[in-house]
Amino acid sequence: MAGKAKTKSQIVADLADKTGLSKKQVNETLVAITELAYKEAKNGFTLPGLGKLVVADRKARLARNPATGETIKVPAKKVLKFRIAKQAKDAIVPPKAKK
Repeated sequence: MAGKAKTKSQIVADLADKTGLSKKQVNETLVAITELAYKEAKNGFTLPGLGKLVVADRKARLARNPATGETIKVPAKKVLKFRIAKQAKDAIVPPKAKK
């Protein structure tokens, strides 16, 4: 990768420049979106053009402790996943041309 990931303050500054809002307003908006995403994640939360938070069920399974080689039972659990939107994928890695 060529560059480093932007910090939250850099993102806020960029959005403030592009939208004409103050940095404080942009920061409050980001915090509000984040809180809403956390609250609604169990039902699925979509950020249009970016992706979707979804809850997935993982089945119970047997796994192996790599240090000891011992087989252990991993219980079933719910996990949170982020599915990238097609537009975001295509913006980063253009789709291959069909033959």
